[in-house]
Amino acid sequence: MTVASGHLDRSRDYNWFAVLLAGLAALLCVRLLALYISGTDLFFDEAQYWAWSTEPALGYFSKPPLIAWLIGAATTVCGVGEACVRLPSPVLHTATALAVYWLGSRLYDSRIGALSGLAFATLPGVSLSAGIISTDVPLLLCWALALVGFSALLESDDLWPALLLGVALGAGLNAKYAMAWFIACAAIYLAVAPARRGILRDWRLYLALVIGAAMIAPNLVWNASHKFATFAHTAENANWGGSLLNPNKALEFFGAQFGVFGPILFAAFLVIVWRAWRVRPSDPDRMLLAFSVPLITVILVQAFLSRAHANWAAPAYVAASVLVVATMVRDGAWGWLKASFVLHGVIILLLVFGTSTAGRLELPVKSDPFARTLGWREIADATRQELAKAAAAGKPFAAVLSDDRALTAELLYYMREEPTPVLAWREGAPHDHFELTRPFTASTPSPVLLVRADNGPGGAAPSFTTVEKVAVRTLPAGKNASRDVTFYSLAGYKGQ
Repeated sequence: MTVASGHLDRSRDYNWFAVLLAGLAALLCVRLLALYISGTDLFFDEAQYWAWSTEPALGYFSKPPLIAWLIGAATTVCGVGEACVRLPSPVLHTATALAVYWLGSRLYDSRIGALSGLAFATLPGVSLSAGIISTDVPLLLCWALALVGFSALLESDDLWPALLLGVALGAGLNAKYAMAWFIACAAIYLAVAPARRGILRDWRLYLALVIGAAMIAPNLVWNASHKFATFAHTAENANWGGSLLNPNKALEFFGAQFGVFGPILFAAFLVIVWRAWRVRPSDPDRMLLAFSVPLITVILVQAFLSRAHANWAAPAYVAASVLVVATMVRDGAWGWLKASFVLHGVIILLLVFGTSTAGRLELPVKSDPFARTLGWREIADATRQELAKAAAAGKPFAAVLSDDRALTAELLYYMREEPTPVLAWREGAPHDHFELTRPFTASTPSPVLLVRADNGPGGAAPSFTTVEKVAVRTLPAGKNASRDVTFYSLAGYKGQ
């Protein structure tokens, strides 16, 4: 079978699609089971998104609103347990794999589409992401659908590609502003593919852009009414205020991509990019290169200038999955492709085992890899105990106070049935959504219970006339780690 655009026998299309569906169904079952048996607490970002979902809005301090809406929908149907909060993740990743199939079958054929969908679904980064809830999850689906719409827009005169592209762009921007890179990648593709520039005279392209703009407009209005908080946070994440020469960070980010995309597939991707400099690629290959290489390159430069998280280039692997699989099929590199599937399958099993036993097994390592997702429930329980002790003594606390975003988010989730409100300590302008929406104010009654997972009372203490250390607790965060949590009674607010 050749790797080229065109239509194949419909029975063969059906067979490959059936293979894809069977593989994705089995994978989804495994991932849903993994959510159910997971021993991890919510990571603080997950707890934060859950807290947002309880207060539906058109925007939030650090992210657009789609993640909160998805969690709100899932918890309304399923409940508020950790598995339900995370439920959209494996479901949406399955949908993204189907979109990758759609893309691969349009650009090449159904075999490459099916293998690409399975390759994407089993990427180590996707397997890790399927066990948590993050803004990357809906972003990847929107990116894949937008790429399908864009490619179809170039090949047909139908209206549906413009509608798909516009809706995907708008939804993607509401998931994460990184969706804007899609437009930059499209511009790069048109720059290197002169024969495709006729699309710039096609009214359907501008219809898609108008739809996308209309869908993100409410969030922009929300930002305007909140001093463009999300934009300011996004700029702050770039962290260009310090040294702009960080080769170690660039190497760290580059090395992490072997883990995100898988060592075999990322090595193959690098070989494909190197070849593309020497031999002019086909148009489908060129499109996929344009929607992957620039994004990875930009984030690599960002890492060199400041820092970058490994997942920031995640959308690049939608196109890269199809490109690498198509090239491997074309080159007959079946051994490498099979080896990649086997390796990624082993990683999936290790992740399921690791999360299901997290906090229950003592690992032969100094640092528990799950420590950051363990022990939060214990902190909430200890906080409840301090509240109960104070109430029993006739000196109830009016509120729980936290000066740390992560701790605030975790207390909100794991004390969600506690009537005592959880407030955020704020100095000056807000630095997170909790400081924006639930700050401690002069009207808050005294005393309040300050909870700190750090030494000392922090910056809040000087603003009160009475500061009393109530308790110090060392709480487990798995078998290999612990947290020292200190409780203070603060009364007599005198202002900052």
